[in-house]
Amino acid sequence: MTETILESVQRAEKLLYARGLETKTAELAMRAVTGKSQATYLASLREQLSHELCEQFWDHIKELLTGKPLQYILGEESFYGYSFEVNEHVLIPRPETEELVYYALERANRLFGNRPIRVADIGTGSGAIAVAFKKERPSALVTATDFSEEALQVAERNARRNKVEITFLQGDMEEPLVQNTWDIILSNPPYIAEFEKTEMSATVFEYEPSSALFAEEEGLYFYRRLSERLSSMMNHPSLIGFEIGYQQGETVQRFLQQAFPEAKVDIVKDINKKDRMIFCEIR
Repeated sequence: MTETILESVQRAEKLLYARGLETKTAELAMRAVTGKSQATYLASLREQLSHELCEQFWDHIKELLTGKPLQYILGEESFYGYSFEVNEHVLIPRPETEELVYYALERANRLFGNRPIRVADIGTGSGAIAVAFKKERPSALVTATDFSEEALQVAERNARRNKVEITFLQGDMEEPLVQNTWDIILSNPPYIAEFEKTEMSATVFEYEPSSALFAEEEGLYFYRRLSERLSSMMNHPSLIGFEIGYQQGETVQRFLQQAFPEAKVDIVKDINKKDRMIFCEIR
């Protein structure tokens, strides 16, 4: 028995809803297998689904019903308008992190004008921050670090995928960078406290790499560590930008202000009006 696109999606939505999972992923899975944009998808809801596409769609739905994120099923995600490979070795890039890149680029233009700058992305994961920054500011010399060899392999493929030159270094957070000084250092480090796991969706903590999610000291360990250790690595002027948990702003601001007493340290809200980024401008 054949179904229309709409009938298949509605049936999948009911199954996802019954499991307490996000129903919107049914539409996204259908658009992925049919190759349709949102506009063409809406215009073709009454079309019959071919047997082959029907099988592909329901294979995706079976995986979604286990709680596996759609991005890992499809093997890709969009970030800052660019396409990125993602798998279980890297976090799925989030829209909030796009805002970190946007504000970092804006501040880079103000602080440095058009001159070439040295930029580092600490804990790069999929390479999303490093690649997006390089695409938007091609003259920047961008380096990215990660402790995970598997994550760096994904990031290197994403650099090739997006046709940018980035230096990738394996090592613990800032350690591979200490021999140089930097104009900009960005990081979206692990910042979730272990006790917060109970509030998280199982699709996150069961599938995404825990080493990229959770941090000691109630999620604050890497902010304290980086604030202390970056002080000898920054040029004048320079910029540090972190993504933060929405309740961590004041504490991270204090870490940075103690390490850089003369710097201007700003907490910046995301599009949802939550504290999500912090920038330290060093003069």
